[in-house]
Amino acid sequence: MLFKFIRYTQPGWLFNLVPKIPGRFASCIITGKEVDDNFLDKTYETKAAQMADAGFRSWYKGVLLEATTQEIEKSSAEAPTLKDEYIFIRKYWGRAWTLFALLLRMSTGKNPFRELRSYRQTKNVPRVNLFEAPKTYTDYEQFQSSLIERKPRVSIIIPTLNRYPYLQAALRDLEKQDYTNFEVVVIDQSAPFQEDFYQQFSLDIQLIRQEEKALWTARNKAIKATNAAYLLFFDDDSRVGPDWISAHLKCLDYFQADISAGVSLAVVGQKVPASYGYFRWADQFDSGNALVTRNVFQQIGLFDEQYNGMRMGDGEFSYRAYLQGIKSISNYQASRVHLKVGEGGLREMGSWDGFRPTKWLAPKPVPSVIYLTKKYLPTPLYRNTILIGMLLSNVSYKQKGNSTMLAWSIFLALLKSPILLIQFLRARKIAHQMLANDRGPELLPG
Repeated sequence: MLFKFIRYTQPGWLFNLVPKIPGRFASCIITGKEVDDNFLDKTYETKAAQMADAGFRSWYKGVLLEATTQEIEKSSAEAPTLKDEYIFIRKYWGRAWTLFALLLRMSTGKNPFRELRSYRQTKNVPRVNLFEAPKTYTDYEQFQSSLIERKPRVSIIIPTLNRYPYLQAALRDLEKQDYTNFEVVVIDQSAPFQEDFYQQFSLDIQLIRQEEKALWTARNKAIKATNAAYLLFFDDDSRVGPDWISAHLKCLDYFQADISAGVSLAVVGQKVPASYGYFRWADQFDSGNALVTRNVFQQIGLFDEQYNGMRMGDGEFSYRAYLQGIKSISNYQASRVHLKVGEGGLREMGSWDGFRPTKWLAPKPVPSVIYLTKKYLPTPLYRNTILIGMLLSNVSYKQKGNSTMLAWSIFLALLKSPILLIQFLRARKIAHQMLANDRGPELLPG
């Protein structure tokens, strides 16, 4: 991504990074082809900014761009101007985020006169909806998947912890699947353990009892316990439709991808994000709804078990897969309803998300967030990921999408800054120990 100002809005976005691998990989850069002149935004001062903007828009509209490292380096030879940067952030994130970027830059020693001049010059730039008119794959519905016709074995992997009522509903959904050649590997960490619970289902269930409450150990154990070529990860507090498995398989086959990253709807009736309405490169991995080919784990390794009891194990796998050229499609047709119940699972580990620990004065963010971002992101992106996360984390999980409450969160962060600093330093100390203990992923034998 050529625009540096994305560090103020999406510093942790996968596509800010460039895989250092041979061949072509998923990208948000337009290279090696002519672009329709009408698609370029001539508001920008430089051709570099016009092309970068076109690539950014294309990515968000579901165009599956690819590039090599050399092509990206070549396209980066000319940098956007400061005015271009302000146009970019104002165009896609609006006035509030543009002001945030301005204040942040001025507070870190940037020339205030240049910054204010560029800021004012772009005040009339209208905000643009990135999700309008996405690319459609018109032949997808008629596509006859040879993969589905071959009926390969699929292993559905479900770690569970003290959620038997919700797991029951999830397993009932699996009984209704229109694709039938699958097994269910359940790693049960519940206490008390109810072995008889599983006898009520007409499913091929491989039950593994795990005493340790460790999510990523459980998923790795399940991967090792099956020989299936396709591994479908599922959460115990989720609901899916009868075509869920086949929708994942069809996506892999049509796009010749390695991962079908299903979308997750947090609550029944909640507004569906616009990006959940079409296919695009996936910029995240949801281990509660994703189909992964077995050879991915043979190529890049299993999940990192240092994330046990913490957050962002999904995020780490996303970075690692992307940087190794693994192609992952955001598959809107393979959706689940994620109930996010307030009991069992990671709720027992003391955190709602990476920046919202449930205990007062607990390390903040969760140390694994620092471990992840320090490991993969350049320093400016790491710093802004942590800063923005801390500023926006001082309201409840349910209110995190409310813009008024997020403004209040920033005010609270400034008010609580001494406490937040203590929390951050505690988290950083643990994260540095995690980095020291990092031995790399365990590869799944071929």
